[in-house]
Amino acid sequence: MSSMNRVLDADVQVHHLTTGDRLMDLELIKTHGRTARTIVKEGPLRLTMMQLGAGGTLPPHSTDAFVTIHLLEGEITFSARGTDHALTVGDVLVLRPSVEHSARSTNGGLFLLTMFFHGAPPPASATNSV
Repeated sequence: MSSMNRVLDADVQVHHLTTGDRLMDLELIKTHGRTARTIVKEGPLRLTMMQLGAGGTLPPHSTDAFVTIHLLEGEITFSARGTDHALTVGDVLVLRPSVEHSARSTNGGLFLLTMFFHGAPPPASATNSV
């Protein structure tokens, strides 16, 4: 499944995320333990649906963007600055730019990742690290 790669072409947009939109690439989850789909990619703003499979992880990484993680399904534990943050459905985690973080999930989970790059937007390749 490819990213939606939607730009903001109106002052107001509503993305009705259907069940199909929320379905992630099961083969990627099986192979890599995680997968992602971009919803909006416009200037400094990125919205991405990400899923970790059972036992899936995100290795330690950081970005020059402000980050929010809104857990939609399952459970995921994020680690940042030496502290584990066990998120349950509805929780939102907020990280300042350059905060190294990682994630792991025992049973899997789906979350909405929002990144906002303060200043000039990054080159396309720089947004693939989260």
